[in-house]
Amino acid sequence: MVTFDDFLKLDIRVGRIVEVREFPEARKPAYKLTIDFGPEIGTKRSSAQIVARYSVEDLTGKLILAVVNFPTRRIGPFESEVLTLGVPDADGRVVLVGPDAPDAAIGARLF
Repeated sequence: MVTFDDFLKLDIRVGRIVEVREFPEARKPAYKLTIDFGPEIGTKRSSAQIVARYSVEDLTGKLILAVVNFPTRRIGPFESEVLTLGVPDADGRVVLVGPDAPDAAIGARLF
């Protein structure tokens, strides 16, 4: 069983997607995201398999939640620095997790 202290080890933050690029080298369809987490953390990159539900235009400016304290993970030629969080829809496509208010503070930590 996970303890509350285990949960506190995860650093989950609000970020704003500022750039979206195609990722043709990925084994499964994905985007390369650049996400702004504010002045404390800065801009980080993430690979996300979300092309089935989202277009580049849908994603640019979108607020999301991501784990920012995992080690980087190499995905083909790309270094993914954060884990963008999502849940499956009824068809198994990824739905991004984010705040339900547009004024959530960039860089705010989930608690």
